[in-house]
Amino acid sequence: MSGSRSADLAPEARDALRKVLDLLAVERASVSSVVDERAWKVHVDDSLTGLRVRELRDAKRIADIGAGAGFPGLALAVALPEADVDLVESVGRKCDFMRRAIAAAGIANARVLERRSEDLAAAEGRESYDAVTARAVGRLSTLAELASPLLREGGVLVAWKGRRDAGEEEQLARAGDALAMRPEEILDVGADAGSRHRHLHALRKLAPTPEDLPRRAGMAKKRPRG
Repeated sequence: MSGSRSADLAPEARDALRKVLDLLAVERASVSSVVDERAWKVHVDDSLTGLRVRELRDAKRIADIGAGAGFPGLALAVALPEADVDLVESVGRKCDFMRRAIAAAGIANARVLERRSEDLAAAEGRESYDAVTARAVGRLSTLAELASPLLREGGVLVAWKGRRDAGEEEQLARAGDALAMRPEEILDVGADAGSRHRHLHALRKLAPTPEDLPRRAGMAKKRPRG
């Protein structure tokens, strides 16, 4: 199994991620507020907690939606060199940073897709990923809606969240059938992550994508199901 902490990574993998963090530290476009030594735990170790989900470890195609500064996507790409990782982000300056980081670190299995996840899901990305990841992007029902049309049947969404929220989890449960998504497990990873309240939510795609997905860009966040 791939290491679930940066200390478990091979030296060449740590070197690649150090190059990403070094670039982040001098970035002027404010793609992240954490750029000092804390970045190893806040960005890298936090991202690698996702490897505790077996389906993510085994995935061959991963889409990291709302990829931002590239986490968890870049860390997962380095830890899982046999997987192809698409970093899906609509903000141009963040995409520019990720492209430079990929080039500087030589991460051959990661690519940046400068577009909305809904647009990707309506085109070549539909039902083509084994796993979707999302870190600090939105409510669980919103993430489930964005992930569902990207995932193949049986694929998984891994969502990085903070404290557990009963209302948010109930909303997801109500929306599950309409999104063909079912919550499977919730992992408390705070001891190793960037936040002591960090939880990972793993959801499985149960059936073909409902015909009404994806909705128009922005609707999943503006009017979440459930």
